[in-house]
Amino acid sequence: MGELICKIFSWPLIKFYELTGSYGVSIIVFALLVNLLMTPFMAKSKKSMMHTTLIQPRIQELQRRHEGNPQKLNQEMQKLYQEEGINPMSGCIWSLIPFPILIALYSVIRQPLTRMMFVAEEVVTTLQDFFVNQGWYTIPAKADAYMEIKLADIAHQHWDEVQTALAGQVDGLMNIDFGFLGLNLGQKPEWNFFMHTDWSDAAVGRPALGLFLIPFISAFLSWASMKISNMSNPPQAQNAQTDASMKSMTLMMPLMSIWICFVMPAAMGIYWIANSVFGIIRDFALTKVFKKQLDAEMAERAAARSEREKELEAKRLETERLKAEGKTTMNANTSKKKIQASEKQKQDERKAALDKAERAARRERRGEKEYEKPASQ
Repeated sequence: MGELICKIFSWPLIKFYELTGSYGVSIIVFALLVNLLMTPFMAKSKKSMMHTTLIQPRIQELQRRHEGNPQKLNQEMQKLYQEEGINPMSGCIWSLIPFPILIALYSVIRQPLTRMMFVAEEVVTTLQDFFVNQGWYTIPAKADAYMEIKLADIAHQHWDEVQTALAGQVDGLMNIDFGFLGLNLGQKPEWNFFMHTDWSDAAVGRPALGLFLIPFISAFLSWASMKISNMSNPPQAQNAQTDASMKSMTLMMPLMSIWICFVMPAAMGIYWIANSVFGIIRDFALTKVFKKQLDAEMAERAAARSEREKELEAKRLETERLKAEGKTTMNANTSKKKIQASEKQKQDERKAALDKAERAARRERRGEKEYEKPASQ
């Protein structure tokens, strides 16, 4: 199963590399492909999120009206979601898809010999022994998670010698150039690169600085992506706790991006950057499209609700008139149990309102501030 997943991700990378001749460009095109494939799913999530935001005033009204009756509140919330055609979980489900993609891509990038080119383990051993004998590679004291990247890079640098010396022994080996804009995307950025970099040699200093900047560019774009997404959504009322939670997430995601880009090859940072850029473009386009659609749908639903409310008000006025004239009769279809349940619900709500007022009065006498429950709860 793992090999099949790697083949699904490695095949387009190889094809893009063969078409462009650039490892970095192939990763950027791969990120574009992933975003195009994800667009239908993310569009559903985006529309659901925007729709939920637009009905926040109605949700808050239900929360206020049924504060003392959680069971009734849940029923009314489900009824509202069904009426509006919203699945509250759709936004969460589709937002998790990019993470398995990131893990699978990391596996392919980390092991280009066995999980991108799919050469046999014997070929990897042959290459390693040959490079050690030539003095091009030294086996580290501890296991190196990125050994295959280094072997593939050495094979590229000495391609003709490898093909001549190991003719017939390295079937499936590809000549992959990890260079991109003067950077080696097989290397990891170093946070302390300035301590051991020869700044007198521009060919050494510039690539080291470029690798160092990748995590911070990635973090900035990750932050910008979330800010633009939040700004593009219709505003909604939030309490202090919810607002603090959103600010914390906006800070944590970029910090996580910095950490990931420093512990992984630079190729992953390039993918993250490209993915953020394409995500911003996609979010902007979807917001523009769905804003028009949702405005039209909400106007249509509001008109339908207004019409229903007028009908109900007319019926109420007619009932009041008949009651005043003594001409009303009890509905024979209304059971005694249902009438009792309705009366009990009204009593519970009145009792909850009185309890709330009494608690508020006690807090006011003690000078305490009321705790604000987040809308998500």
